[in-house]
Amino acid sequence: MAEISKEYGTALFMLACEKDTKHEINGALDTVAAVFDENPEYIEFLSSPSVSIDERLSAIEQAFSSLPEDVISYLQLLTERGRIGGFRESVEEYRQLLAASEHVAHAKVTTTVPLTENEKTALGKKLEGLCRSSVAMEFSLDPALLGGVIVEVDGRILDGSVRHHLNEVKDVISR
Repeated sequence: MAEISKEYGTALFMLACEKDTKHEINGALDTVAAVFDENPEYIEFLSSPSVSIDERLSAIEQAFSSLPEDVISYLQLLTERGRIGGFRESVEEYRQLLAASEHVAHAKVTTTVPLTENEKTALGKKLEGLCRSSVAMEFSLDPALLGGVIVEVDGRILDGSVRHHLNEVKDVISR
């Protein structure tokens, strides 16, 4: 299903490019994602064969009437085709295409403790130098790390964790 979801996300991005509404659509997708996060049963409802398709499509129209028509049509298409469960993956694909079109790298930064604003700024500058583009960073905590930082930038992993370094030392010793 992930591959098909990517195709739907790509199609929506291409439509948004044609209409020059990439950011408007992205904001609307954020709104829909927030609604789905707050109400996980909503996707179940939109996927349910026990509810008529007309009722499900009407529910989308009512719930998201303030959003652009293209987003409403997109949600209805996903629902009609039984693909609404892949909404998150399609949105992720849309966001990756949007970032690529604007030459923005996405970085997922994992640390054991929260970084200070100065540390975040310094890391951002370092990553922008490595990537030769602006970088949007997403931060998360993982207490299982012994220390250090793991950064994933557009699929590449930069592992500066203490555990990684200890494993490297272990590999050298055991040779």
